Amino acid sequence: MFKINLKSKFELFQDLWSPKVIAELNDYQFKLVRVKGDFVWHKHDETDEAFLVLEGSLNIEFEDKTIQLKEGELYVVPKGVLHRPFALQETKILILEPRNIINTGDVSNELTAENDQWI
Repeated sequence: MFKINLKSKFELFQDLWSPKVIAELNDYQFKLVRVKGDFVWHKHDETDEAFLVLEGSLNIEFEDKTIQLKEGELYVVPKGVLHRPFALQETKILILEPRNIINTGDVSNELTAENDQWI
């Protein structure tokens, strides 16, 4: 048991769209991610996905709308919902989702990150 400093953890990596696990709660992982630019359209059929913006601004595009999350705002994308996150400038987010979830969901491409990358 130990405390986790999010700022210190973000200083350990610079890569974009590559979630880094910092803690687990039961079968859920807390993941820090630096994002900028466009991600891929995808969905997670088996789980919801929570996005918490820590610094910057994150947009999540859906088939019928786009929402903008600012610092301190949280949004939960329901399972099975097609979405595409994007950020106009580098943004730091925390994602909460079950262990072994692939970041690109039902899509596999160059943005698909290795799972369980702990920092």
